[in-house]
Amino acid sequence: MISPARYPDATAPDRAIRVLLVDDQAIVGESVRRMLADDPAIEFHFCQDPARAIPTANRIRPTVILQDLVMPEVDGLLLVKFYRANRATRDVPMVVLSSKEEPVVKAKAFALGANDYLVKLPDKIELIARIRYHSQAYRNLVERNQAYAQLAESQRELAGELRRAAQYVESLLPPPLTGDVTIGWRFVPNASLGGDIFGFHWHDPDHLVLYLLDVSGHGVGSALLAVSAANVISNRSLADTDFLDPAQVMSRLNDVFQMDRQDGKYFTIFYGVFEKSTRLLRFCNAAHPAALLYTDAGIRQFESMNPWIGMMPPGYPFDGGEIELVRGARMLVFSDGAFEIEKADDSMWTWEEFLDYLAPQAANPTLMDDLYARLKDLRGVDVLTDDLSILDIRF
Repeated sequence: MISPARYPDATAPDRAIRVLLVDDQAIVGESVRRMLADDPAIEFHFCQDPARAIPTANRIRPTVILQDLVMPEVDGLLLVKFYRANRATRDVPMVVLSSKEEPVVKAKAFALGANDYLVKLPDKIELIARIRYHSQAYRNLVERNQAYAQLAESQRELAGELRRAAQYVESLLPPPLTGDVTIGWRFVPNASLGGDIFGFHWHDPDHLVLYLLDVSGHGVGSALLAVSAANVISNRSLADTDFLDPAQVMSRLNDVFQMDRQDGKYFTIFYGVFEKSTRLLRFCNAAHPAALLYTDAGIRQFESMNPWIGMMPPGYPFDGGEIELVRGARMLVFSDGAFEIEKADDSMWTWEEFLDYLAPQAANPTLMDDLYARLKDLRGVDVLTDDLSILDIRF
């Protein structure tokens, strides 16, 4: 790929047609000069010393090179090979000039990197047409490569922004919780950064608030909305809201984060409040993947009967539920990145397969790490297509 550094302004590439003729005969140089003299768009340069061909090309930056095949001391075909090995000329079109038609020589010239072959001296009209054709092709190549270089740089900058955004989101996540309730977690942002975020905190000595939300789409916009919603919950900044009432919190979040004011984005969320004195867990699930509770009878699912946050009109009522938890109960709350996995064979890992995998692992202390390893194994690569967020809660 041609380095854009050869052109001072990548947005305004050099449009000149520069022809470099390398031939040991001055009469040939003069003849070609006269052929091209009537075309003001063509800038002609002549190099009679083949030993100076590469330095001359480096200096004038030709858009096409006319290279004599037979010269004393230096083989024209060898020069073709040198041009292709030289960074500044490796992509410049080369037209080999020969005194006769020789198929074997033509084949060798093309094999070494020549773009065209002419018997000298060619007709003026044909020569100018070929020069213009090859120069235009070279300019197109230069502009394409400049565009690729700019795109690659933009992608590098975007990747850097996404990495910094992921680091910022992770910096907002709480440390694992210990004590009467323990909460461990895993957060693995994907390459394009999704909209996952979660949190948990003691509202007061008797009430633990926990939540996990997932904003639609990917990228910085989704992450910013996720952070905004998390800040509202963590700072209890919704007016006239009882943050110990999950259904009321969902309704107020829906009022504030209407999708028509969030660039069409919405989010799912599981929000729960654990009351230590009664061991009641009150919860509301707004279109989020079902949280899972390990019980003696197997896995209980906290499925959603509510819409996404932001999709319904303000004032829409959300439904919540409650359950009494036995001591030592274990619950998993996660984003859809934990189970919506496209496997290496292009099939999807089903919800039933996901539950079958989790069912025998009620007492597994490394469940989250094992699940992450399983997801990577299913994908066949280490990078997941969506953020992976998991809360492992033991009451």
